[in-house]
Amino acid sequence: MKVTILGSTGSIGVSTLDVISYANSVGDQAFEVDALIGGRNASLLIEQAKTFRPNTVVIQDQSQFSTVKSALVGHDIEVASGDAAVIEAASRPVDKVMASISGTCGLLPTMAAIDSGADVLLANKETMVCAGPIMKARAEKSGSKIIPVDSEHNAILQCLDGSQKVEQFTLTASGGPFRDASLDIIRAATPDQALAHPNWAMGAKNSLDSATMMNKGLELIEAVYLFDIPQSQIDVLVHPQSIIHSMVAYSDGSVIAQMGTPDMKTPIAYALGLPGRVRTDVKRLNLAELARLDFRMPDDERFPALNLARQASDAGLIGTCVFNAANEYAGKAFLNGECGFLDISALVEYSLHRALDRRSSEMPHNVSTVDDALQVTEIVRTWVEKRLKN
Repeated sequence: MKVTILGSTGSIGVSTLDVISYANSVGDQAFEVDALIGGRNASLLIEQAKTFRPNTVVIQDQSQFSTVKSALVGHDIEVASGDAAVIEAASRPVDKVMASISGTCGLLPTMAAIDSGADVLLANKETMVCAGPIMKARAEKSGSKIIPVDSEHNAILQCLDGSQKVEQFTLTASGGPFRDASLDIIRAATPDQALAHPNWAMGAKNSLDSATMMNKGLELIEAVYLFDIPQSQIDVLVHPQSIIHSMVAYSDGSVIAQMGTPDMKTPIAYALGLPGRVRTDVKRLNLAELARLDFRMPDDERFPALNLARQASDAGLIGTCVFNAANEYAGKAFLNGECGFLDISALVEYSLHRALDRRSSEMPHNVSTVDDALQVTEIVRTWVEKRLKN
C-alpha cells in the first residue's frame, strides 16, 4: 500500500511513520512511503527520508531546500520545496494520504489529495470545519474516502453499526491542563502552562486548543459535517483519563463506546488498515489497573468554546469557517504574548457576532468554494488583528 504523509515532521506524522515501521517489521501489512512533506524541521525530515526512502520529499520552508537537497544527494529521492510543491506531492497517485498539516494552511494540500482520488486520513480538523461540505462533495466526485484520524471521530467510526438508528454521539474531552483550575488561574495562564497537556503529546496548536477546549468545539463541528448529524445530537463529557474516546447511543438504549490508552497510534493504525486492522505496539488497556473512570459536564463559564461552536454550527459553513479562523489567529496571538488566555474565546465570540449579526460588506453571503473559505479566513484575520491593536 502506497502512502503519502502531509506533515510528516509533526506529532501525527511521526506517529504514522512509527505505525508503518512496526507494521512492516511484524509483517502485518506492507506499507510503502511514497512522499514525505514537512514544514520547517529539515533535520527530522532528512532523517525520515533516509529511513523510509520515499520517492519524493518536500520541505515547505523554501529557505531549507538546499539543506535537505544536499543531505539526500545519492539517495535517489526527488527533493522540492514551497507551497506549490506541497500541493503537487499531495496529488501523487497513492492509496492513502495522511493529512496532518495543522491549521487552515492544510486545506489546499488536503483538497489536492481528495481530488487525486486517494483515501484521505484526516487528522487536520480545521479543514473539515472551514470547508466540510465542499470537501465531501469533491470526495464523492473523485471517489476518495475521508477517514477521520482524530481519536474521537475515529472512535465514532468504529462504533457505528450501519443501522441508521443513532440517537446521540458523545465526545469525550480530557479537560486539558486547566480542567480543575479556577477562573483566576485560567485568566493568568501563560503559554507554557497552556501547552502542558496532561494526557496527549501534541503540537502547539492542538495543545492550546485543548487548554481552551476549542479543540472540542472544532471536533463537535467536524462530527456534524463528517457524520451528517445536527449539533443538538452531540454531547461532550469531560473524562480526565482519556480512555473512552467517544460513544454512540442507539434508539434501542444501547450505547457503544470505543476505548483504548491515550495514544494516537491506535486511530492512525485503524485508518491505515481500514477495512482491516493493523497491529501496533501501543500499551494495552488494563481496566483493573485503572480501577475507575470519571466523567462530568464541561463548565461553560470557564470554557465558553463549546457554546460558541454550537452557535457557529447552527449558522452553517460561514459560521464554522469564522469560528475556525478566529480561533486560529487568536491562538497565535496568545502564544506570541499579544493577548491573554481568555481573550481567545472573546475574540472568537466577537468575530462570530460581527460576521453573523452585523455582517460586514466584506463577508461573502455564503461559503460554497475553497476560495470562499480562504477569503473568510483572511477577513477574520484582519478583524482579529485590528481588535488586538484596539
